[in-house]
Amino acid sequence: MSKSLENLKNAFASKPQANRRYIAFAGKAEEESLPQVARLFRAAAESESIHALNHIRIMGEVKTTIDNLNAALSGETYEFRTMYPEYLNVAKKEGNQQVAWSFDVADKVEQIHAGLFSKAIETLKTGKKLDSVDYYICSICGNTVEGQAPEKCPICGPQNKVLQGNLRITVGQRPILKLCHSNSRGNNRQPQVALRNSHSGGRGFKSRPAYKTPF
Repeated sequence: MSKSLENLKNAFASKPQANRRYIAFAGKAEEESLPQVARLFRAAAESESIHALNHIRIMGEVKTTIDNLNAALSGETYEFRTMYPEYLNVAKKEGNQQVAWSFDVADKVEQIHAGLFSKAIETLKTGKKLDSVDYYICSICGNTVEGQAPEKCPICGPQNKVLQGNLRITVGQRPILKLCHSNSRGNNRQPQVALRNSHSGGRGFKSRPAYKTPF
């Protein structure tokens, strides 16, 4: 591997972290009534996503869909079989409940992702396309459900009563994450939290940070 390609891979690895970090920073800025700072962070987060997409394409890691599904399955399988169990064991030994909780729910959800990717692979191998269904994402633990959302999240428990699909859902004052979707030009939009905007007569929405974990 050339040094420039190695540098590109390292640069790519840092971009998703920067994107999520800036999204979190934007949420905090909004909590502190600094909307313009929040906009700045969200703009920078979107820019980091563009950088990451440029890097991964040049790296040649975006291949056929079946190849991409196999790569995703391999990554998810490693995480739930090896990475998270090891991390969770260390967190438990150290008595860090917050870290242990985060690793535990992530481990459970990665197993679900692996199952969904595996199902997609097997379907495509038969020459068929996947059925058109909604996917629902828990805004606390990230649990991903295909088809119909249960009333309560089976992973993180009763504190989250609804899983969110491709439409905005609000439970009381607790926001639910919106799924990525495509606009009329086919560009993927970043998932974000939505609440009714009290200043728009209920017609518009404003971004807000997702509500906190049980800790």
